[in-house]
Amino acid sequence: MPSVNGARQAPVPARSHGHVVVIGGGGTGGAILFDLVSRGFTATLVERGELTSGTTGRHHGQLHSGARYAVGDREIARECMEEVRILQRIAPEALEMNYGLFVALTQEDVAFGAEFIDACQEATIPAREIPVERALAMEPHLNPAIRMAVQVPDGTIDAWRLPLHFFASARAAGAKIKTFTEVVEVTGANGSVTGVTVRNRATDEEYHISADLVVSATGAWAGHVAARAGIDLPVTPAPGTMVAVKKRLNNMVISHLHPAGDGDIIVPQRGLSIVGSTQWQTDDPDTVTVPADDITYLTGRAAELMPVFADTPFHAAWSASRPLAGSAGTVEDGRKLSRDFLAIDHGRNDALSGFISVIGGKATVLRAMAEKTVDLVCELVGVDQPCRTAETPLLPHRAYYQPTPASRSDASGPDNSRTREVQA
Repeated sequence: MPSVNGARQAPVPARSHGHVVVIGGGGTGGAILFDLVSRGFTATLVERGELTSGTTGRHHGQLHSGARYAVGDREIARECMEEVRILQRIAPEALEMNYGLFVALTQEDVAFGAEFIDACQEATIPAREIPVERALAMEPHLNPAIRMAVQVPDGTIDAWRLPLHFFASARAAGAKIKTFTEVVEVTGANGSVTGVTVRNRATDEEYHISADLVVSATGAWAGHVAARAGIDLPVTPAPGTMVAVKKRLNNMVISHLHPAGDGDIIVPQRGLSIVGSTQWQTDDPDTVTVPADDITYLTGRAAELMPVFADTPFHAAWSASRPLAGSAGTVEDGRKLSRDFLAIDHGRNDALSGFISVIGGKATVLRAMAEKTVDLVCELVGVDQPCRTAETPLLPHRAYYQPTPASRSDASGPDNSRTREVQA
């Protein structure tokens, strides 16, 4: 068997438009993998741990209507709302559409409310003020001193199920998925990518996977992966702490009606309530731990919105690292970085053609991130193949564990009756 740089060479799968290696087994990687095989590429995904073991498996699971971003960036907000509608069509089993309430605690919050509603409506988000009495009836644990309430079509994401919809659908279409497989080097020759050298973390064996293109969908670790290709990629890993208590205190996502800050969202997840998050910066997402002060701080912030939160038994605290696009010298600078995403062509920027990094973004727009990334892949290889993932219902997440994948017609199951379509 041939080798590259002394590593064993794995067979290259049969291909149509070409073979693409996707690095990163989070939600974005799964969506990219499915889009690639849907457009006629052969694709292999490698993940150094288990699927969703990075940021995807650690976020609080809010399905953003875009309302949180509307005042600062109408386009990002509009994209979030569009993707919520799409996810409701293609992966309803992974969502809970219980809507959300933005509540004002001060007169300053109330003054912000008018600007907030106008911005949401401009971004096609159907935000509407509701009477305080109605808000308190809908969510009895809310602070009775709230002064204003605005309802928006937020919801929650099952952070495990949603990626599995994409992984199951991709694998059924022929994609290969290799977990516990770490990229040691992104290889190239004559200015073009040739594949990746990987290490099986169970056996410590190294081998090479040849590829026509390589896509890094590694989030906060994208800078580390780019360095393995000799490329300096400006990414700011921005960890944040979340705290969960052992009771579902709210059915809607509860948010503080003010410019985005720390600890201003409470997300219901099954039998838990999760408040998030704080934000700081790190050079290495692998070494992040939860600052003890964050737990006290977040519990206090949650109690401002729902006083009972402080008296509810503690369940867990953890951190997740956001992959902010760009570099920032301070936490405040990091807050100013866009929540948008970029698909970077390193052939254009760094003289290694066929290597792409995806940075930024958020869980709600994982499908859109994949679409724009695979659009770039198609452009680079001269393929005119439109994206169809917005119209294609995904296989059930359970199909990932079934030896014979279910048909696509099975993608709508009994759970779908719990999902309401968002009306603009």
